[in-house]
Amino acid sequence: MNKKITIRPEEHKDYKSIISLILRSFQEGTDYSDGTDIIALVEEIRDSKYYIPELSFVAELDDKIVGHFLFSHFPLSPTKQGGHSKEAKSDIVMLAPVSVHADYFHQGIGSTMIKMGIAKVKEMGYKGITVEGNFNFYNKVGFKTSSEYNIFPTSGWPMEEPRCMMCQETYKGSLSGIQGYIVYDMYYNA
Repeated sequence: MNKKITIRPEEHKDYKSIISLILRSFQEGTDYSDGTDIIALVEEIRDSKYYIPELSFVAELDDKIVGHFLFSHFPLSPTKQGGHSKEAKSDIVMLAPVSVHADYFHQGIGSTMIKMGIAKVKEMGYKGITVEGNFNFYNKVGFKTSSEYNIFPTSGWPMEEPRCMMCQETYKGSLSGIQGYIVYDMYYNA
């Protein structure tokens, strides 16, 4: 990627552009979502105690929003059935969702913005990041199968393939002693 991408925290004035970007990204880039459920999830995260405004980003290229992604608090469940603590804060964050404007697919924008976001998560002192998605893509930016860290998937798409649930330590050994299950029961739209 030779072009200069910048990331910054999203602002309320960006929401309309973010909605358009998500719709095109998922309609044209996936076979499992038209983007409406993703928009609902973003809005649900923003309205929840798990939202971290400083870690909800837009990516810009030539003053145009070309990407959106966010990290939110994600407490692990002690059981496959759920049962999160009442506390919103956690030592790990979830990266989801990630959207790249359809006009900018396959130009390295997704990996560039995620690497920049991971650096911000590290600066804020979190111990790890979880993500669910295409392991062929996320492995390239440092994620490994979550079960290697004693963090286990429970459901969701495309969980037929266990490698789709991934984690990344923010420093060597940072996830040591942390274990549990990824359960989305705190969100209706997940």
